Amino acid sequence: MSLAIYCFMKIAVPQWQGRISPVLDVASNVLLVYIEDHRELQRQQDTLVPTDPWARAQAIRQMGADVLICGAVSWPLETALRSAGIQVISNICGPVEEVLAAFCNGQLDEKEFMMPGCCGH
Repeated sequence: MSLAIYCFMKIAVPQWQGRISPVLDVASNVLLVYIEDHRELQRQQDTLVPTDPWARAQAIRQMGADVLICGAVSWPLETALRSAGIQVISNICGPVEEVLAAFCNGQLDEKEFMMPGCCGH
């Protein structure tokens, strides 16, 4: 008998015009994607209003995000997100659909998704 391991997570992706938002600290639209076993189950849009880093991190936590994929993010906001238990994958750019597919396939570390001028994640 084999034991199947299922992985369920909720991913938050700040977006702007169909692409990863360039700066999380001022992003207002967040796409929430429910993933199970590397497949998308459902998605929904949400609005991000708070500007204070700690309040913004708590708003994202209240959305239920386990992972946040974003472009540039300030140190205070990234610290607040990590303190809230959210895994942060920053310095990512590109079309949202391509980034999500790369994440599900374990290919998000490819150079094409790295923000220009970033040396690594």
